[in-house]
Amino acid sequence: MPVSLEARVRGLLACALALLAPGIHAATPQPAAASALETREVRAQLAPRRYTTLAAEIGAKINRLPLPEGAAFKQGQMLVQFDCVLQQAQLAKAEAMLMAANTAWHGNQRLADLNSVGKVELDVSKADVLRAQAEVSANRALIGKCQIAAPFPGRIAEQKAREQQYVQPGQPLLEILDDSQLELEFIVPSRWLAWVRNGTTFEVNIDETGKTYPAKVQRIGARVDPVSQSVKLNAVIDGHFSELAAGMSGKVMMAPPQR
Repeated sequence: MPVSLEARVRGLLACALALLAPGIHAATPQPAAASALETREVRAQLAPRRYTTLAAEIGAKINRLPLPEGAAFKQGQMLVQFDCVLQQAQLAKAEAMLMAANTAWHGNQRLADLNSVGKVELDVSKADVLRAQAEVSANRALIGKCQIAAPFPGRIAEQKAREQQYVQPGQPLLEILDDSQLELEFIVPSRWLAWVRNGTTFEVNIDETGKTYPAKVQRIGARVDPVSQSVKLNAVIDGHFSELAAGMSGKVMMAPPQR
């Protein structure tokens, strides 16, 4: 029996719908997946408030390093003592030259009052005094570098030189840090800026101690990373805990407020 025109049309429409079905399903919008930064664990590391490397400013032998690694110190306390016998001798020589120049200048002044010396000779003797004074000042400044005092209170993190070792100018001697307040630095999604503020409180679980500690945000990064849509936060441990040390790390326990 011949197939009717209506049946042929229905067959063609069925075939066309079957071919278009995968494309229709693919175009159906799906719910947006959470970003990797939203779902991953936020990690932070403890860092000292201030830290620096102390270096030698003169070439000399180290006489004393009074504090061992890990020891605490106060601001202004001596941390390094150099052997400066040579520098002290150079200062004594400069002071003797200054004394001689002063004597010659004062003598020439008295002679000038009697018109027994020329102005040129008087001016030269005055210049000798100024040169000798500069030499004394330079040697005193050098003597001042025979000790290194602590620029801030803290602890010795690492000794890079030993007693009786001769060091060159610029050679690192000590790494020091101020751990009176430990800071945290970590990365969070930039959309958190809608509720994170300076002073926002949270907790951090430190791996090494297994304990949770209070913290608060103290600085928010100046710019957002447009690629990862993240921003850097700087926080501080709220309180002093003797078991904590710089370099420890842990998990930041911070979450957006419930709507």
